[in-house]
Amino acid sequence: MYHTWMRYFTPSPAHHRLGLACLGVGLQHGLLPTVGPRTLDHHVAVVVSAGGGWFLTPDGRRAKVTAPALIWLTPGVRHHYGADPETGWDECFVDFTGPATTTYTELGYIEPERPVVPLSDATGARAAVGRIARAARRGNPLLEVETGAAVHELLVALRRARADIAPDGDPVLQALARDAFRPLSVAEHAGRHGMTPAELRTAVRRGAGCSPKDYLLGIRLGRAKELLAATELPVAAVARRVGYDDPAYFSRLFTRRVGTAPVRFREQQGRAVPGGWSQQIPDPDDPPILRSSAVGGEGPAT
Repeated sequence: MYHTWMRYFTPSPAHHRLGLACLGVGLQHGLLPTVGPRTLDHHVAVVVSAGGGWFLTPDGRRAKVTAPALIWLTPGVRHHYGADPETGWDECFVDFTGPATTTYTELGYIEPERPVVPLSDATGARAAVGRIARAARRGNPLLEVETGAAVHELLVALRRARADIAPDGDPVLQALARDAFRPLSVAEHAGRHGMTPAELRTAVRRGAGCSPKDYLLGIRLGRAKELLAATELPVAAVARRVGYDDPAYFSRLFTRRVGTAPVRFREQQGRAVPGGWSQQIPDPDDPPILRSSAVGGEGPAT
């Protein structure tokens, strides 16, 4: 005996161009029938939140599935899986497609080479699937956009819930972020973690979907933008604060990556606030909280 609920959608070409299009959603539990062998032309994320079963890998191995777990079904890859015939399992699934799947795969959010992924918790993923299920009501004029947006949320939730990632994130990435503004080479960063540069590249690529250099550059340029927009610090001082001793090199790098020079960025994004410019800006990890009265114009937040 099992219970199942599902809806399927046919997004228009315009909705596909949004990047991700949701093709279907389902919620099932109990002694579910075996799926496959079959091959699909789109992606499916199957989240098993209770129970267990098996998955037959493309090379013929029978992998055990124990909740909470994620099963990736990818286009053109034959798959075959099922719940334990005695205990069954609880699952939810989302079918999706779109050009953004290529980038999500490149960044490591979708893992075709790892069809069964242990999760630390399925709560976030089930919440994203729940939003898709609620949007799936008949006659919802926003259905395609709402469900497509929720697929983005689902991929983030699944990435965060991977069992090989600590609740606060990858410790290597956290340490790199703490040291991002120090003038260290990739080799020096690796040495601080007792790793070779190749090992660091592998760890960062798996955790962030990019190279250590690009990961550090993104943090540095983000902070540089904040300083340029919120202070009157000279460009040379901004460069030093984010780890570049050569302001000319920083300016060239900023211009190439951002698409505009630091001075021009300041002209576009700078804000004149009551009381003038500030040499200090709030810590991005501890932003100020605005009272509702401030929004209504009754006075500034304290």
